[in-house]
Amino acid sequence: MARTLATTDRFFELTSLLRFLASSPCPCSDGIFSCPQTESIFQFSISAYCRARKFDEAVFAFDSMRKLIDGRPSVVVYNILINGFVKSGRFDKALGFYSRMLSDRVKPDVYTFNILISGYCRNSQFVQALELFKEMREKGCSPNVISFNTLIKGFFRERKFEDGIALAYEMIELGCKFSSVTCEILMDGLSREGKIFEACEILLDFSRKQVLPKDYDYYGVVEMLCGKGNAGKAMEVVDELWMEGNVPSFITSTTLIDGLRKEGRVNDAMNVTERMLEVGMIPDSVTFNSLLQDLCNVRKTVEANKLRLLASSKGFEPDNKTYYTLVSGYTMEGNKVEGQRLVEEMLDKEFIPDIATYNRLMDRLLNTHKKRSKLVT
Repeated sequence: MARTLATTDRFFELTSLLRFLASSPCPCSDGIFSCPQTESIFQFSISAYCRARKFDEAVFAFDSMRKLIDGRPSVVVYNILINGFVKSGRFDKALGFYSRMLSDRVKPDVYTFNILISGYCRNSQFVQALELFKEMREKGCSPNVISFNTLIKGFFRERKFEDGIALAYEMIELGCKFSSVTCEILMDGLSREGKIFEACEILLDFSRKQVLPKDYDYYGVVEMLCGKGNAGKAMEVVDELWMEGNVPSFITSTTLIDGLRKEGRVNDAMNVTERMLEVGMIPDSVTFNSLLQDLCNVRKTVEANKLRLLASSKGFEPDNKTYYTLVSGYTMEGNKVEGQRLVEEMLDKEFIPDIATYNRLMDRLLNTHKKRSKLVT
């Protein structure tokens, strides 16, 4: 019943029920020990009160529970209350409950420390956060990835970048695995401060040390480099990470292709596209057609068409823009045979709306071919 009342936010009835439980002995109790369900009932209720920011009721429920159960409350109940106070901006109350926890001789766990460290950082008390981190380790509680992430973010907020980076390397030494959030904090923080090349070196070092999470998307780094006109550096980073098994996401690959195209590195953009296709990533039609146009503009229509065939074999669906781009490229190069072959394909796929369009395409191919033949002779 308590769970139903809590989940449906019927707090008046829930409080009445808890008062009844506090004043009446449980039928399943043998008179010596308390009911084994008491703590779980009150714990669920306290969590609901905290979620609704009804802290007076939450503390009442906690105090009532303490009188009913055998022994001390579990650390989980304290964590629920401390976390509720921190999230509601009542950090002084959270610290007060932590002190109460210690006086009750309940041993804090990693979640307790993480909640309070985060609270200190939120309240611009980073020195105290570091002191609590030290206390945590002195008490024999091993920090986890959340502990480190919170402090690294705190160091960066304090503009102590070297300390934040050093803490990340300490994680490696302690065998604490990085999460994608760890990498995002480091890379985004350094990039925003104009330290993009330092971010790249750290990213590559993590990859060489094989601590880079496979689910980390380094899109932000690639976007920043390409946005600054450093698509070549972005390609170097992607190449090494890719070789180490950290395959770029679709959006990362597309961003790199666009960056390379803007810098006139058409061959590199084509190579990235081919690698995408090899691992089953199909580029969107806008990116793909733009690359084909660039290739045709530098008289590499044959290579552009080969790329179209490769993409088609991997599941890419060429549209009329794809074909018009290639036919235009062959027309410009005077390659009547290949151009005519594509026009026939367009006709089969119903990309040519009428006979007039068909004749216009064929006439352009024929006229350009004749002009080229005259120049040769």
